[in-house]
Amino acid sequence: MPTLAEQLDPRQPLKQLAEAIPWLELESAFGKFYSQEGRPAKPVRLMVGLLLLKQMFNQGDETVVAAWVQNPYWQYFCGMSEFQWQVPCDPSDLVYFRQRIGEAGVRRLLKVSAQLHGDKAQEKEVVVDTTVQEKNITYPTDSKLAHRIIGRCWKLADRHGVKLRRRYRKAVRHCVRAQRWRKDPRKRKLAHRALRQLKVIAGRLMRELERKLPAAVRQEQQPNFALYGRVLRQQPADRDKI
Repeated sequence: MPTLAEQLDPRQPLKQLAEAIPWLELESAFGKFYSQEGRPAKPVRLMVGLLLLKQMFNQGDETVVAAWVQNPYWQYFCGMSEFQWQVPCDPSDLVYFRQRIGEAGVRRLLKVSAQLHGDKAQEKEVVVDTTVQEKNITYPTDSKLAHRIIGRCWKLADRHGVKLRRRYRKAVRHCVRAQRWRKDPRKRKLAHRALRQLKVIAGRLMRELERKLPAAVRQEQQPNFALYGRVLRQQPADRDKI
């Protein structure tokens, strides 16, 4: 019976890439993170291959494992000699593997990728189109900004040993929770009232810190306090909002 490698198209880029990657070198480097005791571990090539496929095709842990079952080229890339009908591992195993190899292991994978590209990886300028790439950002609503100011005030007080008269943790938690329903006509007033309360709490914490912080720290944080005050004073219709 022909093996999986004999059935695949040798001109396929992923098959050619699988034959160019130094798998033995990676297995030797990552093998030290495994023990001879306990449950049998998944092959290093399988886990490394899944991580590379995840990055190359912009997949998540769950989606790359599910797609692996349907793609013979992906299976060959991960070292399979026969076509498999079952998922190779649980998606959480990828999380554990990343934690196991650490940042140094991820840098090693990037180094291998750069070596495969040869001189092309040495370009001085790289143009990347990120117009459709998801961004790890959040829309800066007034409630989120006020909540962030409160969090920074808490950290500043803890860092310099300032004992606040009141931290308002429970009140802040209720106000943030009320923002979930700001688009509901029946609970919109409650959300607006909670936003006003968040701003009041943020202002109180700022003024208390300005009174209790040492003079040197207060002078250092003055630009931040000015920025916080501007955020708390701005209105929805204002221009040049922060």
